[in-house]
Amino acid sequence: MTIREFTTTLASALQPTYPHREAEAIATLVVESLLQIDALQRMMDAQEQVPAAALEALPPLQARLLRHEPVQYVLQEAYFEEMTLEVTPATLIPRPETEELVRVIRMEREGQAGLQVLDVGTGSGCLALALARLLPKSQVLAVDISEEALAVARRNAARYAPTVAFERVDILQAMPATIPPASLDILVSNPPYVRESERTQMRENVLAWEPATALFVPDEDPLLFYRRLCEVGRELLRPGGGLYLEINEALGQETAALVQEYGFTDVRVLADMFDKPRVVRGTRE
Repeated sequence: MTIREFTTTLASALQPTYPHREAEAIATLVVESLLQIDALQRMMDAQEQVPAAALEALPPLQARLLRHEPVQYVLQEAYFEEMTLEVTPATLIPRPETEELVRVIRMEREGQAGLQVLDVGTGSGCLALALARLLPKSQVLAVDISEEALAVARRNAARYAPTVAFERVDILQAMPATIPPASLDILVSNPPYVRESERTQMRENVLAWEPATALFVPDEDPLLFYRRLCEVGRELLRPGGGLYLEINEALGQETAALVQEYGFTDVRVLADMFDKPRVVRGTRE
């Protein structure tokens, strides 16, 4: 079987479960992962024969995909800011929209050295590692409530940004132990922000597989993490330090108003690649 046949056969097998284009996209990811090739190699070597080991490895992966398990968990990898990160069901799958946080910080801070950075709710470590690579000689601390997620993030850091430090913190209850007041330059977070009432709008493969504690907040207090992050920012950010938050697209103005209430200036709601509200940024007075 050629690489092209291998890819189209898998895509066809997935189409009862996934829309046509999504099935094709998943198939290409699986084939490239199994053969350890990139998209260009897959196209250039389309007529090459698939090794027997790859043919034998496919059926259990295909079965998991047909049960709606996200392809990133099946392959145990996801792409973020030119990194291939390990992901497991203990971590959210990094999404392109979250790269908007890195883009905003790049526009404002690229080239600045020796910054102090805190990433709250690090999950796979995607934001912390991307910022450590972007900001030379920065000191980055990544915190999360989940020991399982921190274990994944540490393995990713060993590959991409070994200087990143990690600490288990329930940010709703405590502060990071190693950061003095008024010492941070950047506080960044992609906290839980999906309201419980929005569950019905989400796909089954997200609901069934990704960690609920990293996704959902109660309808009666959807901004609880943002309130706490503002408190943390007021204590730990130095004057001129920046607060950068991924947000629920339906609550952009409410989140910005909350950040302003806590005394942050230059508060802005910024759109993502799909022109949806995605980031709120503010500056510590």
